[in-house]
Amino acid sequence: MVAAVSLPSQAQAVLRSRLCDPVFIHSALSSSLDTNYSKLKYLVASSVSEACNNSVLLLGPRGCGKAAVVDMVLDDLKEEHPDAISVIRLNGMLHNDDNCAMKEIARQLCSEHQLSFSKMASSDDNTEFMIDMLRECGLAHKTILFILEEFDLFAQGKQRLLYSLLDAMQSLTSQAVVIGVSCRLDADQLLEKRVRSRFSHRKLLFISPSLDDMQRLVEHLLILAKDSGLPSKYIADYNSRLTSIFSDKKFKGCLNSLMDADATTSNIQRFLFRAVSYMDMESGFLSVESFLKALSSMQRQPKMDSLQDLSILELYILVCMHRLESKEQTSYNFTRIMKEYRSIQDAYKTSDKYASTVCFRAFEHLLDRELISFGDNRWRNQALEYRPVKLLISSRELAESLKLNTTCPAVLQKLFDRERYM
Repeated sequence: MVAAVSLPSQAQAVLRSRLCDPVFIHSALSSSLDTNYSKLKYLVASSVSEACNNSVLLLGPRGCGKAAVVDMVLDDLKEEHPDAISVIRLNGMLHNDDNCAMKEIARQLCSEHQLSFSKMASSDDNTEFMIDMLRECGLAHKTILFILEEFDLFAQGKQRLLYSLLDAMQSLTSQAVVIGVSCRLDADQLLEKRVRSRFSHRKLLFISPSLDDMQRLVEHLLILAKDSGLPSKYIADYNSRLTSIFSDKKFKGCLNSLMDADATTSNIQRFLFRAVSYMDMESGFLSVESFLKALSSMQRQPKMDSLQDLSILELYILVCMHRLESKEQTSYNFTRIMKEYRSIQDAYKTSDKYASTVCFRAFEHLLDRELISFGDNRWRNQALEYRPVKLLISSRELAESLKLNTTCPAVLQKLFDRERYM
């Protein structure tokens, strides 16, 4: 007998399905006429209805939704004009060789129109075939859409593919649209003069959302609709709690930190998916802690990982170096660190006393882990213990490592805190 799925698990499944659906994520963009979705759809739709040629570049950083917007536009136009559109997709990482690209265009055209494809055809044969297909489709009032992802890679070398394609579109009988997608904002400047003269110079720029746009996107993705298939009382309680979270200062600080690191739509999507995974399954609701845990899990902290399993002696060395830097000693070496270490031992009479040879091995281990480094290469011919060194970790990272280390002596924590707040 199959056990009944709990209400929190159902809600979590609904939210995850939303976050994995690019169309739903970007569906909020289709409501305004100023969005790139609306502009691209108008351009392609007018090319289909008016039987004309067009070309456009979609430019923006990776993960900002360029490909998702293209897919949404294609899905809408295929519903509106089911027999009037053919789509050819190329990727600069796979087809940046002109011969390979022409062959792939011929293969997709044959597949789209139920024709036999010849693997033995030469590049010139494939080019001629593409020109003939553009003419025939134009006469049949059928538009061919060429989606060129990683467009900047096609703009390398002799650019024979771009020239042949754009030149063929100069014919009155052809009916095609070229959509270039690139993360390089200067992609159009890479085109040769003969190619640039045949390009329409239309560009749609995808920029990272503002904080207000990001919050609206988060609300769009997380607020449950009444037709979500969940009890209405649960939906009302869930949305009420979520609204209070959106006004919380910690949540807004969390969004600010996320924007500082990466404000693209795909990064927001990953962040929210993790937050949903941290949902409290007992209460069945999201909390501020869910978002804080999601942000913490996304922030790469390689130095914190290296700090977690340090020995007590290595922590002493790091704290001594921090104390020396707090005293504005810009240049110090292993010998000076040992003097600071001995002064701590004499002042607090701790049992954590180690021989100089043991301390030096711990010092070398910190160098290997790149938690400290030599300050200047001018002294590279000197012995290691006399070469100037510096810390490569921040005060915050060191404080966090002392808290997380369960074997850290209380006197070490007290020493660090005193120096930190003096």
